[in-house]
This record gives sequence, structure tokens and C-alpha cells, in this order.
Amino acid sequence: MTPFSKSRRARLRAVLGALTVTVTVLVATGATAAAPRVDESELQSAGFKVLVATNKVQQDWVRSLVPGQIRPMQRNGKKFFIYPDASRNQIYVGGPNEYDAYAQRHPESKAGADDAAKKSSAYRLKQDDTMKKATTRDLSDPFLGASWADFGW
Repeated sequence: MTPFSKSRRARLRAVLGALTVTVTVLVATGATAAAPRVDESELQSAGFKVLVATNKVQQDWVRSLVPGQIRPMQRNGKKFFIYPDASRNQIYVGGPNEYDAYAQRHPESKAGADDAAKKSSAYRLKQDDTMKKATTRDLSDPFLGASWADFGW
């Protein structure tokens, strides 16, 4: 290879990398603009606590969360609701009581979560029915379709 072709490849890679970054920034900006805005002062007045990300791992985790959404979480058997604020490297954390207090002030924010929960529970019920039918079928045929000839007798 000639040195000229190596430099062309390097420039091509640099241009493609810049385009990738540009597209990523545009997509992220569009997603952020579409997210509904939650007022942090209202979260605090509802009883949410502020936790600041102090190390790199925590900061990366806060940035990875979907902006503009209150997200349910479970830890050690307890249910929590978190709202990330990546620009300040912090999250707002509250329990079910705090979330209910916030949702009473903003019923539109809870409507989306209720719809998602209904869809999820309908899917689980459908799965449960399918599994019950399969279990009943399997229990009614102890050999699961196998005959004595399949066992070599």
C-alpha cells in the first residue's frame, strides 16, 4: 500500500466517525425534546429525596436512564420510583407514597404507566392460560406421546 491510500482511509474513518457522532447527537436531542418535563421542585415537595452521583459508575448509570421519565425500580424487595437529572448528576428517589402524592397532582403522568401495566398483565394472563393448557395436555399423557416401542421394549 502506498502512504497516500493509508491517509485517505484515515480521513474516511474520521469523516464516518464524525457523521456517526452527529447522527447520535441529533437522535438523542430529538428524543429528549419529545420527553415530557417533570418539575423537580414538585418531586421534592411530594417527598422525593435527591441522591447525587459521586463516582464515575454512578454518573454513567444516571446518564443511561431515560430522561424525563419517572421509572419504577425494585431493590431488596422494596419498590422505588426514580427520576434522573443527568445534567446535575443526580436522581430523585421516592417510594410508593411519594409517587402517589406526585401522581395525584399530575394524573396524566400516571396514565401512561397504568396503560403499560395493563398491557403487561394482559400478556402475562395470556401466557398463564397457554401454560395451563400445555400442562393439562402434558399431564393427561404421561408418556408425552412416546410409545413402548420408543423405549425399545
